[in-house]
Amino acid sequence: MRLLIQAALRNTRHLTLALCTFFTLIFLTVANQCEMFSVGLMANTGADFFSLFGPDDRGQVKKIRFGEVVQRWELIDQNHDGAISKQDAAIYMAQRKGSNPLGWVMHRVASHFDIDENFVMLIAILAAVALFKAATLFISRYATQLLAIRITRDLRQQFFEHIQSLPMSFYQEHNLGSLSSRAVGDAGQIAMSINSLLTNYLQTPFTLISTLAACFYLSWQLSMVIFLGLPLIVLPAVILTRQVKRITRQLQKNQERFSSVLLDFLAGIQTVKIFAMEGFSLRKYKEQNDQMAALESQSAKYNLLTRPVMHLIATACLAIVVLFGLYTLRMTVGQLLMFCGLLHLFYEPVKKFAEENANVQKGVVAAERMFEVLNLKPQIQDHDGAIHMDQFNTAIEFDRVSFKYNNDWVIRDLSFKVKKGEVVALVGATGAGKSTIVQLLPRLYEVQEGEIRIDSTPIETLSQKSLREQIAFVPQRPFLFYDTVAANIAFGRSYSREEIEDAAKKAYAHEFIVDLPKGYDTLLAEMGKSLSGGQQQRLAIARALVKKAPILVMDEATSSLDAISESRIKRAIQDLQGEVTQILIAHRLSTIEHVDRIIFLEKGRKIAEGSKEELLQTCRPFRLMWEAYHQSSVEA
Repeated sequence: MRLLIQAALRNTRHLTLALCTFFTLIFLTVANQCEMFSVGLMANTGADFFSLFGPDDRGQVKKIRFGEVVQRWELIDQNHDGAISKQDAAIYMAQRKGSNPLGWVMHRVASHFDIDENFVMLIAILAAVALFKAATLFISRYATQLLAIRITRDLRQQFFEHIQSLPMSFYQEHNLGSLSSRAVGDAGQIAMSINSLLTNYLQTPFTLISTLAACFYLSWQLSMVIFLGLPLIVLPAVILTRQVKRITRQLQKNQERFSSVLLDFLAGIQTVKIFAMEGFSLRKYKEQNDQMAALESQSAKYNLLTRPVMHLIATACLAIVVLFGLYTLRMTVGQLLMFCGLLHLFYEPVKKFAEENANVQKGVVAAERMFEVLNLKPQIQDHDGAIHMDQFNTAIEFDRVSFKYNNDWVIRDLSFKVKKGEVVALVGATGAGKSTIVQLLPRLYEVQEGEIRIDSTPIETLSQKSLREQIAFVPQRPFLFYDTVAANIAFGRSYSREEIEDAAKKAYAHEFIVDLPKGYDTLLAEMGKSLSGGQQQRLAIARALVKKAPILVMDEATSSLDAISESRIKRAIQDLQGEVTQILIAHRLSTIEHVDRIIFLEKGRKIAEGSKEELLQTCRPFRLMWEAYHQSSVEA
């Protein structure tokens, strides 16, 4: 419960709207009570013979003698004209001692407004109540929905902002299905549950207290029936709510797995089809789908079971009220109708309490899952007084750097230096730690031992944003989003069209871009899948070049390019030599033939460093790799 309130109040602006929503719900309760009274008033036909001429006490009257009628007649006939009107009877009953309060209230209204003669007044009262009910119903529902929408919007926004501040290790521990379900499903569930929370713990207590007070005032005997039915309603509500919370937790975990399986197969549909494994995919999907359906069935059973149980108990109580009121308290149909209406107003929120509470418990589970992420503290944060890096002047230094994923050391005691304007290649077998090194430089991960310095300044003392502004990065797998070609190259920055085209030409992407239907304004498909792998990679290179950062990192940037495109990218890299400091990772050794230095890595350690010629002479693993590469090139 505390987490739901915390989620609602993460933005203080919600408090004002929540208070407005509460007051509209209070007015809605008052409108419902007025509606019940107006229905009873409409059904009131006046005092019957036994009520009018019977004794003042509330005992049941079976006989009335003629003398008693004559004696009472004189008291009722105010005009002494020998005739009694409904107005006279209403005035007498309103003044009569010992009359039940409900009857007294209704007779007072009837005597004051003379509803029997003034039909327009009755219509006016009913119309006013109907308008009041309609207005409060709309305003309360709209305010409730508006509160839900704003809370959902802010939670999604805060969740996205927060996960962007978390390190890359977080994304290795959580799958995309889990994160997307928390951002969309859990945020929406929390908002709906907060509405249920307002209803159950603010509106419902007010409704119960005010309606119960009215019922006791009108007839304490009939109101005692409420205490008979209330325990019978509360007990099953508590039991069913516990079951709903337990199943909801299981269901949401299963939804995460279901989303992950679906996303995996959608992302790997090409592999599924090539291996003709549609049957395998369908079996795995069906397994998760069946599990979710089973849990949803259990959840539906407990959710839907509450209302029939509550309805049975409430109906039995209403039957007791009707029988007791008619035959013991001598109430009229109109009076009973009004009292039963108030009793319905009392029992309805109690009956709905279990349903709303089930929704609250779903929100509690959703809030636990969302705050599990929101409460994570970013491991990589700017220190107080972090230095803003304006430019790169001298060198990048790795000084005895070590790094591990979980308990596995990936980089061990690594030291090297890259001077400004140099082109340095990181070479080694798969798993040697090359990609990890270039991810440590912009602080996507934090080193466990040693230090990385730029211009003799430890990168931990620099602000992350200013550090990353100095680095242009071409990843191994290019990321393209659903937008135009030009927007993908600019990537949120306000570059001119000339700058974008110039970068595309340097990346040798311009030649295929101009052949697209709308050139640079062509809308790319999701994840850029309307382009070939080589085209995607050239756009990623153009994005890095247009940034004009002093440090360029290319992680297998030419792996998806054909020989001609690779040759052109090589020339582009050479053209930047001396202007931009470059750190290259490449399995295609032809790409790094003209670099200034090569650092050869093996199992996270530096084995050798020097020019290509030096390593061919001094580093046997590099020489074997070089010979194997050129032999395969010749055979190809």
